[in-house]
Amino acid sequence: MRALHVVPALAARYGGPSLAAVGMARALLASGVEVVLAATNADGPKDLPVPLGDETSFEGVPAIFFDRKGSEAFKYAPGLSAWLRAHVHTFDVVHVHGIFSHACLAAAAAARNAGVPYVVRPLGNLSSWSMNRKPIRKRIAWHLGVRQMLERAAAIHYTSEAERLDVESSRGLSRGVVIPHGIEINDRRRDGSGAPYVLFLSRIHPKKRLELLIDAFIEVTREEPLRNWRLVIAGDGEPRYVKQLLDIIYRARVQDRVLFTGWVDGDEKAQVLREASLFALTSSHENFGICVAEAMAAHTPVLVSEHVDLSHDVRRGDAGWVTSLDPSDVRRHLRDALLHDTVRHKRGANGRRLIEREFTWARVAGKLTSLYAGLPSAGTVAARTDHLPAVKAA
Repeated sequence: MRALHVVPALAARYGGPSLAAVGMARALLASGVEVVLAATNADGPKDLPVPLGDETSFEGVPAIFFDRKGSEAFKYAPGLSAWLRAHVHTFDVVHVHGIFSHACLAAAAAARNAGVPYVVRPLGNLSSWSMNRKPIRKRIAWHLGVRQMLERAAAIHYTSEAERLDVESSRGLSRGVVIPHGIEINDRRRDGSGAPYVLFLSRIHPKKRLELLIDAFIEVTREEPLRNWRLVIAGDGEPRYVKQLLDIIYRARVQDRVLFTGWVDGDEKAQVLREASLFALTSSHENFGICVAEAMAAHTPVLVSEHVDLSHDVRRGDAGWVTSLDPSDVRRHLRDALLHDTVRHKRGANGRRLIEREFTWARVAGKLTSLYAGLPSAGTVAARTDHLPAVKAA
């Protein structure tokens, strides 16, 4: 089987979606599927230092990159469009990661014209929360091509059941399958030394509601038993929002207890996840929450909002604490987590078992391979009215 995965961008700054696409491709290669990644060279205001127009290797996966022109949001790449039209027929399936970028629309159109079935992973961009952000722009894009792309897809790939239910009830789409992200398993554990800390590790964006977490942490750690705790914020993001958060910290005079490290990756990322006593993500919306799963894989218990779709699994696996976004609720759950060492250790172990049981890359690759093998051809998708059965994580 030969699979083409099309991603608007693969630079580290784009976070989970890009990370997951590379992980899927690597896992599929290991399972015997021939995979090629196609993407632009976008890296925010810069360009990713990769060769253009010729197949290369990116993090161990065959890949081909094309020059991004125009806006950062749309990532227009005419070279990618031309390459897709010329080569898409050589693949058995196309997996499209995203919906509102030029690369995604071009990949779907090329696949339809060549009669190649394609799968779309919407990356949470079809959720009710996301569609209400910049709604006019998204409504225009919906009518100019996104709707056709989705309705003609052989399958729509969601990473959680909550995402599928939300999108299908609000958008009237069908043919949804649920296959979660995979997580790398590392056997190293926390050594137990050093001051305990709560970790936030993600892109810093207003939807993460970090101000809620910071305010709750400042309030809870005023109590004498918890004054030795630290909050470590690992990541970078929107400068105005970062400044707003820093203002909160300086006004409260807690610079020694709330620490910004900037972006971390590789071994440093693995270490901060492993050494954390609690991972926290109080987002307004996350269609999966890769960083949450990575924390659980590192034996670290988690505190997440109920708007993180992985919260259903956290609850089911007793892997941490799930909170609403009410400030008093966040404070209550955070205090409970920090005060009870034994419970944290137990829930950290539960989270690790959940990842080993349901979220390994080998398991994800098997589900993707089965999905690809059962897809109809692109030419027959429009006439289909049946609904592909959801592929569960369990």
